[in-house]
This record gives sequence, C-alpha cells and structure tokens, in this order.
Amino acid sequence: MPVRTWELPLLLLLGMGLKAQEALPPPCESQIYCHGELLHQVQMAKLYPDDKQFVDMSLTDAPDQVLWSFSALATAHNHSIPKQQLQEFVQQYFQPVGQELLPWTPEDWKDSPYFLQKISDVKLRAWAEQLHEIWKKLGRKMKPEVLSHPERFSLIYSEHPFIVPGGRFVEFYYCYGHIPNGGRIYYLQRSHPPLLTLMMDRYVTHTNDTTFLRENIKTLALELDFWTVNRTVSVNLGGESYILNRYYVPYGGPRPESYSKDEELANTLPVGEREALWSELKAGAESGWDFSSRWLVGSPNPDLLSSIHTSKKVPVDLNAFLCQAEELMSNFYARLGDNVQAAKYKSLRDQRVTAMQAVLWDEQKGAWFDYDLETRKKNFEFYPSNLSPLWAGCFSDSGDVDKALKYLEDSQILTYQYGIPASLRNTGQQWDFPNGWAPLQDLVIRGLAKSHSPRTQEVAFQLAQNWIQTNFDIYSQKSAMYEKYDISNGQPGGGGEYEVQEGFGWTNGVAMMLMDRYGDRLTSGTQLAFLTPHCLVATFLLHLLLGFLSP
Repeated sequence: MPVRTWELPLLLLLGMGLKAQEALPPPCESQIYCHGELLHQVQMAKLYPDDKQFVDMSLTDAPDQVLWSFSALATAHNHSIPKQQLQEFVQQYFQPVGQELLPWTPEDWKDSPYFLQKISDVKLRAWAEQLHEIWKKLGRKMKPEVLSHPERFSLIYSEHPFIVPGGRFVEFYYCYGHIPNGGRIYYLQRSHPPLLTLMMDRYVTHTNDTTFLRENIKTLALELDFWTVNRTVSVNLGGESYILNRYYVPYGGPRPESYSKDEELANTLPVGEREALWSELKAGAESGWDFSSRWLVGSPNPDLLSSIHTSKKVPVDLNAFLCQAEELMSNFYARLGDNVQAAKYKSLRDQRVTAMQAVLWDEQKGAWFDYDLETRKKNFEFYPSNLSPLWAGCFSDSGDVDKALKYLEDSQILTYQYGIPASLRNTGQQWDFPNGWAPLQDLVIRGLAKSHSPRTQEVAFQLAQNWIQTNFDIYSQKSAMYEKYDISNGQPGGGGEYEVQEGFGWTNGVAMMLMDRYGDRLTSGTQLAFLTPHCLVATFLLHLLLGFLSP
C-alpha cells in the first residue's frame, strides 16, 4: 500500500525510535501560558469556568520570578497545591483579564453611515443605528506596557488599535506572516481561515489606496506561502495528482485556552494516542469550526470528539478561500503592473478550480463536499461550507449556482425559518445543528445571489430576511447580539465548550451587510417559515407584482 503524504512525518519519527506523544513541540515556549506544571495545575484545578480566562491574564512580575515562586509553592505541597493556595497564588501574580487594554473609538466612525439611508423599515433602521454604536464598545488599543514588557503578557503587541469580537474574545485577529488563531502567543502555531487578501480587496475597493496595496502586497503573499509550505496535500484520482490544502497543526499538548477539557478528553484514550488527539483538536480550532461533525464523520466513533481527525480532511471552504485569494492576488499584481506575478497567481487559481472540480464537486448532488484522505471518499453530510465556492467565485460553470439551489431544496434546508443550520447532525458541538452562524448565512446568501436566475436571487433575499428577523427579534428581547443562534427555536445558540457570547463582531457585520444590500426590501415583521418550491414561486410573483405597481 503506498504511503500517504501526510503520514511521512509520523513514519519518520517512528523510524527514529520516537513515540508520537514525545515528538510534538508545545504551541509556544512560555512555561506559563503554553505548557508546564504551573499551567497544568491551575487549569486542572478549574479556578475559572472558562480555561481561556487564566491564559489571558497578564503577570504582575517577571516570568522567572513567577515560576520560581510557583516552584517553591509546589515543592511545599508535594506538587499537589490545594485549590485555595493556588487561587491566592494566581491573585498575587496575575492581573484580571483585559487590564492591558484601553477602550478606543475608531477615528472614521460616523454617526449616520450611508447604508442606514437604504433601510426602508423604520424599526430595522433604528436597530441598525444601535448595531453601529456597538463598534465603539468593541474598540481597543494596547497599553505601552505590552510593548515594554511583552514577556508578562500572552497578548501579542500591536501598535495599532483594533476591534475585538466580544465576550471571551478580547484580542485582535490577523497578523504575523500568517493569520494566527488569535493575537495571543499560545495561538501562534495555529492559523485561521485565510481571509487577509479579501480584507485588502475590500479596503482598496473602498479607498482606491493603491499605495497601501503596493506597500503590503508582500505580506499578502507571505500568508499564501504559509499555506503552500505548511498545509498542502496531494490527492491522486484517476491517474491524476491534484494539489489542495488542509488544516494541520503538528504541535502537542492541550490547547492552553481549553486545557482541562483537552486533558480530560485525552484521558479517555491510550497514552500513545493523546498527542495526535491534541494536534487534531488544534487543527479543528484552526478551521474556525471548533468543533463540528465535519471533523468526526468517517471515524470509527463519529459521535465522539476524541475521534476528531481534522487534518485528514480536504475542506471545501479552505480551498475556496485560497482560490479567491489567488484570483485577487492576480488582480492586485496586474493593477500594480507586475504581469509575471499576475500570471503566476492566475495559474494557481486555475489549477485550484480544476482540482476542486475533480476532488470536491459532485455533479449529481450539485455541490462540493469535503474529501477524506483516509477513506478516499467525500463527506456527503450537509454543511453551508459545501456552497462556499459560489461565495468565493471559484467555479467554472455558471449553472452551478442554480444546481446549488436544488441541493438546498433536496436537503430541506429552506424549511428552517430562523436561519441555515451549521449541519443536520446534533452532536452537541457548537458548529452543528441546531446552531446557525452569521458567516455561514453569508456564504449561502451571497453565493446564491450570484445567480442570473431571478428565482435563485429571490431565495437569497428570503434567507436574508429570515436571518435578519431572527437577529432583530432576539435583540428586541435581550438588547444583545450573539455569536450564534439556535435555528430550531429562534433563541441564542448553545453547545460546545463555553456559554454563548455577546458582542458580536461577525453577527453585527453580516446584519449590516444584509441591510446594506437588501435594505429597501427587508422588514422587521416578516419571517418566512417554509421556503418550499411552491411558496417560492408565489413569493417571487408577488414581488414582481408589487414592483410593477410601485410608482
């Protein structure tokens, strides 16, 4: 049997006589924030309901002094420190979360942005104004101490202010030659879905600032190089070899921000399998889908998180994001007059579209599907990410958009009145049923909106109406926006490793984007329950009639 590419590092290590569990380095060198006895004892004592709280605290003294004091305390208690003494130690040597940050209001924030004028519904417009105010609450800048004493913080210094997502997420995202999972040192070995090039595109489109593009295009290239060097796999099908990408984090130990959960989960497995588990959990976190049945299906026990094998999947959305980035890079270089680089990225994009069509696309079902490197089969479960190539513009047949609508109808996704579910499997993980997430609504809505078919475009609008209604109704009840929603009952979402968070950056952003796009049609009081083909035709005809009757 031929050796798979992704098996080579492990086989080499085993050939050298090393156990897999000893081979993987920690996520960073800090013996406080990334590995070591201090981290282990504090997290396993569960001093806080969320493990992330401890590793986001800053130190009151130099790390060496903190470690020396901890060593003395541990020795005095035979390395089993009572919870009260451990709590007192943390209170003495660590500051509460967020002490290194100051509030900040973006300089370009305006009271009445133009998109508000597009919203016809008075209640929706008033709500959008309140959402716009939230940006000021989410703005942060770092204190000078983070620069002068970086060793005392898990937070990575940035001279520029930024927007935090909200809730437990009080750091910035996107930096460092690749996109870390977050702006903390314990996140540095994990990336995040590669969207930096798209951000540059949005900025340049809005400002026409080609000078900024020219100054920073090499940073964009660095990010794509990171994925090429560190996250590439080769898939052989029908005698052809196709190059695509995956999520993969070959670093060991529990995730510092979820330490106790990872440790307890690993204890259900044989010792020799624990490092591999921790690596796969990090890869799941790198995907943004932490966690989902996407990374469990195909394993012997697909309902158990301990069966996670993220790195053995070729994800549709990751490759769609990279395909889009390659197209944008080609356009950027052409705009800057570098035709050689423009041709290079156009070729990379074309190769990826071909590979995605060969490996991930299924003509009969009319969608793309994650590919399992171990079983050599597609995962035919429903996920909104199955349509991400439409959103990214990475498909060659314009009819694929309308095939995707039929796929949604066949999967009965259009029958959910509160939003599109993350999956149809209820595993208790937060990126599964019944949760709906704002970015996933965006993937489907804007993907369908690319169709030339008025009917498909109408479905995109109705899905937008449903999601806006869910956000609006819950905000009206609770005066808060949430990171996820339960689309089975129209309430804040749940499941996963922590309580649902308020804030919330991407939920606010998608709501504003949809109101900017469909503001003249969206209403605060119409939730469309069942988008069956019959109802779609009736709704579409009614919309046309109203359009004819309008002055």
